[in-house]
Amino acid sequence: MAKYKDIAATIRNRILEGQYSADGPLPEQKKLAQEFETSRMTIQKALEMLTYEGLIYSEQGRGTFIKSNVSALSQLDATVNQYVGTTKLFAGKATVKSDILKNELRLPNAEEQEKLQLAKTEAVYDVVRLRFLNEVPYSIEHSIMPAKILGELTDTVLKKSIYEYLGQTLNLKIGVAYRRISADQPNQMDQEYLHCKPIEPVLQVTQTVFLQNGMPFEYSTTRHRYDMGSITTITQGNH
Repeated sequence: MAKYKDIAATIRNRILEGQYSADGPLPEQKKLAQEFETSRMTIQKALEMLTYEGLIYSEQGRGTFIKSNVSALSQLDATVNQYVGTTKLFAGKATVKSDILKNELRLPNAEEQEKLQLAKTEAVYDVVRLRFLNEVPYSIEHSIMPAKILGELTDTVLKKSIYEYLGQTLNLKIGVAYRRISADQPNQMDQEYLHCKPIEPVLQVTQTVFLQNGMPFEYSTTRHRYDMGSITTITQGNH
């Protein structure tokens, strides 16, 4: 794993655990470079990664600061440790099936390059799946994933569990998922596949999922019928 990603993971954990004060700047890059026994350029790359994730920001001449809404971000935008996919989430509770509406290999657009930290020449899988719970339409998942991580993503894998394939076949582990939850009006696909009425709201979850090594591997949007999706967050108080 690249050293800057390892450093970013350490600083990320410190931020989320409250080890750095939100009232002042983070340690100077020179001090961080000394602590981690690396160059300032490597520290800069680590901090750029955390800036992209929305945890920190820089002010010229003042330093690097933790965003004031990091605590709320981890609760309301659901920063989730050890995120699991739909198949594992409902294991033993419901039968999960998938219809593949799209599985295309292509080059990423500018937004996808940014979210997945890719060069414009690095291919992505553009996947749309209709998920069923006990034969009832549950959600439409639109996922963009780097081909360099997933290798050959077959329909057989997509009909089962991408996350299971990631862990059991590729021996990769999920780290964190930064999720934004919102409501939306149903689009044409929602009405066709989820049987939504034009006046019924849709629950939308947009997320970027990272591996434990800090590499983003999925940028996705999942849409649920209002009566088929919910988000539960558990917040621990300070002791």
